[in-house]
Amino acid sequence: MSAEPTRTGEDSYEGGLRKVARVILLDTEDRILLLHGHEPDDPADDWWFTPGGGLEGGETREEAALRELAEETGITDVDLGPVLWRRRCSFPFAGRRWDQDEWYYLARTAQTATVAAGLTELERRSVAGARWWTCQELTRAHETVYPTRLAELLQRLLDEGPPARPVTLDTEIV
Repeated sequence: MSAEPTRTGEDSYEGGLRKVARVILLDTEDRILLLHGHEPDDPADDWWFTPGGGLEGGETREEAALRELAEETGITDVDLGPVLWRRRCSFPFAGRRWDQDEWYYLARTAQTATVAAGLTELERRSVAGARWWTCQELTRAHETVYPTRLAELLQRLLDEGPPARPVTLDTEIV
C-alpha cells in the first residue's frame, strides 16, 4: 500500500502535504487580484485568497501557477516572476482538512478582465468572484484574507521590490 496521497482532481484530494503554487498578481496600477471564496454549503463563511492551487501530474510549480491562474481568472497574458514567499498551512474546507506547502509567485499583467471558465466542480460551488484591490484597500479591509498579513507583505513588496530569496512565512493553522 502506497503512502502517497491520492489525488484525482482537487475535489477528491486526500491526505499528505499538498504542493501548491499561488500567484501574487499585480496589474499596471499595482493592484492585487484576490478571489472571493466560501464554504461550499455556507456562503456566509467567506474569505479572500490569491489565485492558485495544487500541482497536477509532473508539472512544475511555475506551470501550476500559470495553469491555475488561467483556469481561475482567464488571465493568460502574465509575466511570471520569482517566488516571493513560502508557507505551510492547514485548514478545514469542504468537510476535510487540507495541509499545504504553498509557494507564492509574483506576476504582472495588463489584463484585468477576469473569466473563471476553468473551475473545478468544488471551485464552482465555493468561489464567488474576483476583485482587484489596492494595497490601501487591503490594509483597511475587515474581511478575512489569506495569507494573513497579506496587506503588510504587499506593502513591503511594493516599497522594496521582491526579496533576494523567498521569505518563509509563519505556518498558519486554522
